[in-house]
Formats: sequence, structure tokens, C-alpha cells
Amino acid sequence: MASYDEVHPQPPKPAQVITLPSFMDHHQHDYTQIVIGLSGRAEFDVEGEVNLIGPGQGCIVRASSEHRFGGIGLSDILVLNFLDITDADSQVSHLLADLLSEEVYFQLDFQIQQLIQMLVQEIKSSPDDLLLCRACQDTIIALLHRHIKKFERYKKGHRLNMALIDRYIQQHLASKIKVADLSASSFLGESQFHLLFKAQVGMTPHQYVLLKRIEEAKRLIKEGHYNIGHIAEVTGFSDQSVFTHSFTRIVGVPPSQFRKNH
Repeated sequence: MASYDEVHPQPPKPAQVITLPSFMDHHQHDYTQIVIGLSGRAEFDVEGEVNLIGPGQGCIVRASSEHRFGGIGLSDILVLNFLDITDADSQVSHLLADLLSEEVYFQLDFQIQQLIQMLVQEIKSSPDDLLLCRACQDTIIALLHRHIKKFERYKKGHRLNMALIDRYIQQHLASKIKVADLSASSFLGESQFHLLFKAQVGMTPHQYVLLKRIEEAKRLIKEGHYNIGHIAEVTGFSDQSVFTHSFTRIVGVPPSQFRKNH
């Protein structure tokens, strides 16, 4: 993957994956850009409106609009560059015009994030294939037009959709689950999500995910089809000893004893 400094001097491609600098930079250009966060978090100041962008969140940078940007740690973004809208397919031009009427910042639901990640992998594998980049750009514009959402703001009385959160956890149980991932699936900032989650559920997101891992482990142990090491792996524990320690602390008996009891 190219760094920002490596790709910025070159004529921009229709779609580019860029690693942002860890300092705030600024510029403007005479073409429109759409930016989508892929990993990490980045700060953007577009038309005087400042926001943090995480995975599945993004912003619209209109032509000749001065903007500032910088990564917070390691941050990768997808940038769609529209150098000449008049050259685009008429339907694509219409979709883009509709998007430009939206607010600067937006976010996407989890399913669309997954589709975009698949397209990003294709772009990474062939970054110089302009036909591929153009096709990916058109596809993403169509997805954005159908699934774009405004940034949700925290409101008093706002409640999390726990069914959506539980589904995300279940789908990613075998891997590391970050609070940033859960907050993105709920369209909230990480700090807002953490406070709201603890108030609504009575525990931190980390504690909740751990309980979900243990619940799944108990179910698999009762089924009796897998050994303890495999169960530890598929429920997202780094090794069997960590799994045994966590299981014993929460359930009250080691996994082996739990298997005997059931």
C-alpha cells in the first residue's frame, strides 16, 4: 500500500487506498473527493466542520474546498477522486450530484462496509489498473447513494440496538473485537458508545464480549464435538490457558470439569 506522500504528487486515480500522515496536512483541489475510513481513526476539517473518521465513516470534500486532515496513529482511507464529472456515465453523474447535496460527514451500515472492504482488496492488488479503479469507484458511488447515513449524534434516551451488536459479536467471535468496531456498527463515536453501552447494559463492552465468548464456549462444550483447545480458538481466546483461566473465573469450574458435569 502506498503512503500519502508517495501517491499525492501523482495524478490521482479514480480510487486510491492511502495511509494518512500522523500530522495535520491541508490543501485544496478543483475536483470532488469522497473519503471513506478503512482502519484506524483520522481527523478531518472540511469547510470548517471537524470530525473524527473511523472505519465505515467518511466525508465529502467538494471541489475547491480547503480541508485539513491527519491520521491518529496508523490510519488508512479510501479516496474516490472525481476529476471530471462530465466525463462520467450520466447515471453515475446523477448519483454523485445527489451525494453532493448531502451533509459533509456520513457513515455506512456494516454490510456495506464489508462490500467496500472487498473492493478495497481488489484495488490494493492492482493499484495501477485504471479500469478496475473506475469500476470500483462507480460501484461504491451506487452503494453510497443507497446506504449513506448521516452521523448520528448522541441523544438523551438513545438506546443501542443490542440485536445488531450481538449479531456483530457472533460473526466475529473467533477474532479480536475492538470497541471501535462495535461503535462503528452502531453509528456512534467510540467514547459515546462506551458510555451508552455501560449505562444500558451495566458492564463495559469488553466485559460483555468476554461473556459472549464464554456463553458460546459453554454451548460448544455441552455439544461435545470439539476438544477444549479448538473451542478456545473458535471463541477468540489467544491460547488454551487464557481460555481456561477466564472460563474458570466466570463459570466457577474449569472447562474440563464443566464437560464432566454436562
